[in-house]
Amino acid sequence: MKNKIKIAVAGACGRMGSTIINLVKSQPDVELVWAFEVKNHPSIGKEIVSGIRIADGFEKCENADVLIDFTVPQSTIDNLFIAKQKKVKTVIGTTGFSQNDIEKIKAIANDIAIVMSPNMSIGVNIMMEIVELATKLLGKDFEVEIIETHHHNKKDAPSGTALKISEIINRARGMDEKAGLVFGRHGITGPRTPEEIGIHAIRISEVVGEHTVMFGGRGEILEISHRCFSRESFAQGAIIAAKFISDKDKGLYQMKDVIAWLRASS
Repeated sequence: MKNKIKIAVAGACGRMGSTIINLVKSQPDVELVWAFEVKNHPSIGKEIVSGIRIADGFEKCENADVLIDFTVPQSTIDNLFIAKQKKVKTVIGTTGFSQNDIEKIKAIANDIAIVMSPNMSIGVNIMMEIVELATKLLGKDFEVEIIETHHHNKKDAPSGTALKISEIINRARGMDEKAGLVFGRHGITGPRTPEEIGIHAIRISEVVGEHTVMFGGRGEILEISHRCFSRESFAQGAIIAAKFISDKDKGLYQMKDVIAWLRASS
């Protein structure tokens, strides 16, 4: 019987961390071996599953194969440097990284395998494939707007997923990834330019995550939408990513790599 993949979870008491832990407990081919929070967190020492207590960091972990991290940029970077030292592969669902942070992640990926995605949902990554295809089929004559909605506690805007979608559209158009981005509109903005991609962020209530891409042509609009009703979709994607990365030595991977592996495995 194949050995279980040993999982460590950062931000164990957060909404994503606790969801991941609950899913790990229910799956036969993975097991939780370490769960941690920031130092001085009130839950440190609490038993989160039988035999596993919440630690005050990742430093003392000795037996993890894969770290799953959905925290905040600085914590993720700090955890990555420890993961590099321990040769622990890492799945990153954190968003809001600076370009400097991304360069650090790319450098660490020369030593350990990393899956990084702003959205671990299988469905939203399939949506991205559909958006890429639609962009190529519709051409540059169709205008594009992106609308994303999240809960009122989300710290970054627009969402990493919306930015990823805009990059995919621009690449499909043969343009620079950051070309034409307009973040909301206010005042007398004048007519939109053909290359514009409007990105609009809504923050309200407890919405887990919704993304819509609108393609507007002469007399018609095509909408492609994804709605997430539970964080389990992100957690399940992260666990699948952990399984994918478990036999990789190094390199920086995306969810499209995970999905291609999943398809080939089925």
